[in-house]
Amino acid sequence: MSTHAAIAAHANRAVPGYLVSALAMSPASGLGAVQPRNPADPLAGLGHAKVYERETTLFSEGDAAGSVFRVMSGMVRLYKMLPDGRRQIIGFLQAGDMMGLAFAAQYLYTAETVTATTIQRIPRLELDALMDAQPAFARKLLSATTSELMAAQDQMVLLGRKTAAEKVATFLLRLSDRKGGERTIDLPMGRSDIADHLGLTTETVSRTLTKLKSTRLIRILVGGKLDLLDRDALADLAGGF
Repeated sequence: MSTHAAIAAHANRAVPGYLVSALAMSPASGLGAVQPRNPADPLAGLGHAKVYERETTLFSEGDAAGSVFRVMSGMVRLYKMLPDGRRQIIGFLQAGDMMGLAFAAQYLYTAETVTATTIQRIPRLELDALMDAQPAFARKLLSATTSELMAAQDQMVLLGRKTAAEKVATFLLRLSDRKGGERTIDLPMGRSDIADHLGLTTETVSRTLTKLKSTRLIRILVGGKLDLLDRDALADLAGGF
């Protein structure tokens, strides 16, 4: 099996074809910044980048999948609609994350911006050509896809067995890990988004955050930010997140 075919097979196995931090990006990338062409970044010269306002649909589940996308700044939510009409958020993507990687005829989920977000749109044919021309890059993408698929499967199992407090603590710690373990994290999504991601009600998420705040494990800041006041205690609560 070719590397390209292997990537497609992994991306189609379990829902979604998206990838968290597949490739390094310039640390200078900021909100609204368009990624410069960078020889160290194989994707830098592909497609084009555009800034989208918050709550903008980038593509919908079932749309023809002609492109892949990379988040340059901001945040994107990915979700699927369940048969009973409920929404299941399957991920929140940030700078460096990719979506639309399943190599299927149609997108497997809907992608919407949570904040003002800069997105690099790469025609699938351009990505195909890059992987054919640079096998080392294709292998790196396959390796990252495999690792993230395993992590996503482990996360689904863990969240399915956790209490509400354990789920919220795990969610906050994973956001912190995305920022290198920093104490202050961005929390621009609403309580309903968190609920739809963790399989909880909005009221349960709000009560849980209030409890974590009252026990001085977290501090809720203005501007969609939150401080983790006691990471060790949160990790204990998360139960080995």
